[in-house]
Amino acid sequence: MALPAPWQPPRPEPSAAPLAAPDPAPRALDTRSGRLDLSRVALVGVLNATPDSFSDGGAHLDPGRAAETAVAMVAAGARMLDLGAESSRPGALPISPEEELRRLLPVLRRVRAAVRVPLSIDTTKGAIVRVALAEGADVVNDISAGRADAEMLPLCAHERVPVILMHMQGTPATMQLAPCYADIVGEVVSFLTARADAALAAGILRAAIVLDPGIGFGKTAAHNLTLLARLETLVALGYPILVGVSRKGFIGELLGHRPVGERLLGTASAVALAVARGAALVRVHDVAAMQDGVVIAEAIGRAQA
Repeated sequence: MALPAPWQPPRPEPSAAPLAAPDPAPRALDTRSGRLDLSRVALVGVLNATPDSFSDGGAHLDPGRAAETAVAMVAAGARMLDLGAESSRPGALPISPEEELRRLLPVLRRVRAAVRVPLSIDTTKGAIVRVALAEGADVVNDISAGRADAEMLPLCAHERVPVILMHMQGTPATMQLAPCYADIVGEVVSFLTARADAALAAGILRAAIVLDPGIGFGKTAAHNLTLLARLETLVALGYPILVGVSRKGFIGELLGHRPVGERLLGTASAVALAVARGAALVRVHDVAAMQDGVVIAEAIGRAQA
């Protein structure tokens, strides 16, 4: 399928309104597939239509299999699914928009026909977003936080769709070579605040913005642990926080270099603690197991209130 002609975003009008986000964070995310209630934690199931993702690369290239997995994830408790066709694992190289679309479209179409929960598209390219939204996608998950494509934020504003903005130091190809921070929490907070302000300036509604600290994206195990331990600092920015720790390398490292397939319990522990510290959405591969951990973490949180 040929890519459509580039959409020209309107010039944003100056606004005197302050860009700083007040508390509390929005308690719902309005999407084209309905309202995603964030008064309880939302599990976001991961479906990668890629041959080389670190955890499930190749598992969902077949549209039929992807649709079956999507149905199973929703039955297990996923309230949103995240589809990606370009790997962002450490060391991954970018692919062309044409190749990304070739991988994504058949999977997106079958998954959209199979489930009614919101679908987010994990991409940094506005051209992919335009096609995906026309095919039934609801949310944009941009690991570059709108920096890779100047069209992205104005396009999301024009289409009135929610956007997930993530922190990443470097690019997937370089991010794990030598991650370095003077103050990991302060720098991530500063970056996400600036990108949220950029989204607001582009015309995206505050209630349509989700922030992601980017666990594992240009960070050592120590950086990841510090961000998770101080997640309340990010929650205080006043936006829903999405945390993605599922099966990631720092969990394997902490558990004696366990392979990807043996990180289930470590992931569950990290997810539960992220929920306890205020995560509103958690991006996971093993939905049923993570659902159990989230239920318990939320119950303990309610008991403390």
